[in-house]
Amino acid sequence: MPKTDDKYLNLMSRNSIEQALNFHQSFPQYTKTPLVKLGEMADYLGIKGFFVKDESYRFGLNAFKVLGGSFAMANYIAEKVGKDVSDMTYDYLTSDQLKADFGQATFFTATDGNHGRGVAWAANKLGQKSVVLMPKGSTQIRFENIQKEGAKVSIEEVNYDECVRMANKMAEETENGVMVQDTAWDGYEKIPTWIMEGYGTMALEASDQLKAEQVTCPSHVFVQAGVGSLAGAVIGYFANIYPDNPPIMVVIEAQAADCLYKSAIEKDGKIRFVDGDLQTVMAGLACGEPNTISFDILANHASCFVSAPDWVAEKGMRMLGAPLKGDSQIIAGESGAPAMGLLATIMEDPMYSDLKKALKLDQNAEVLMFSTEGDTDPDNYKKTLWR
Repeated sequence: MPKTDDKYLNLMSRNSIEQALNFHQSFPQYTKTPLVKLGEMADYLGIKGFFVKDESYRFGLNAFKVLGGSFAMANYIAEKVGKDVSDMTYDYLTSDQLKADFGQATFFTATDGNHGRGVAWAANKLGQKSVVLMPKGSTQIRFENIQKEGAKVSIEEVNYDECVRMANKMAEETENGVMVQDTAWDGYEKIPTWIMEGYGTMALEASDQLKAEQVTCPSHVFVQAGVGSLAGAVIGYFANIYPDNPPIMVVIEAQAADCLYKSAIEKDGKIRFVDGDLQTVMAGLACGEPNTISFDILANHASCFVSAPDWVAEKGMRMLGAPLKGDSQIIAGESGAPAMGLLATIMEDPMYSDLKKALKLDQNAEVLMFSTEGDTDPDNYKKTLWR
């Protein structure tokens, strides 16, 4: 895609992300999620190293999304009470002083599951209210997990992107209503930026954990995309810390919602939308309208966009869930596993030899991927692995 002036890249600098990390570390529930080295899998695939950041352990919520929503809430509250976000510790945000300084807001969001659960959890912990809209086809277990966090939650008869519009309208019409969404559009950019910075905690942890494994810089970073906020955060972070020799960075989307891929193949820098029901097992990636901030970062720094059918994610789930002897098991849900399925397919299937060569995936490759959710739909997880 044509390059731009790259005005958003500095949002994902290490200094910015360290603020988010410091905030997350103030939570009593914080622990650094594991970076799992799959040495046997690397040997099997014919690469030098393979590392999986396992977000199924994040705050006990089985997914990474809470990193973004919680940090956005902290920034919003900081602005309202005239403090710096560095003052927004867990202890302050759950204190009687916060009630006196800020009062109570209602945080609105749309979700396929993980983001809404993260927003509801954070709102609940901080004594705030939350309202969550889910698109049609959302599973009952994901609905119930959000409801357990005290949110007012509903499944609507529209797709994800329409739920975003509905939630935003409700926030605008509600006193002290705040929209907390990781997709950006003209006029709605501040909160999505904070969410992306929150996601950056995961990338910063991973880069430090790689160094502990004597990997100064991964040769490849594979990351999945829905609206692209996660991908923009991860790729923006690695582009910042390795400006002279960045990794080859690969973005994977669900074929049913491949708005970034469709935008990339046109090569004109304009955003394409995908509409309709967006039916895919990768529920967390079923988003047809990209985040405009993230799109700009990806246009400048992503190496490759891939549109992946559902079988790619399912293959990844099985390979991580039934590992080679000597490797640790990783419970990766549908939206967490497509990078595994993609990497294995590129390395094993002669049909993709040109892609393998173009991406320089060889015996010197050290690949990092992000398993962004565990079995957030346990029934479907069992169905996929035991099929």
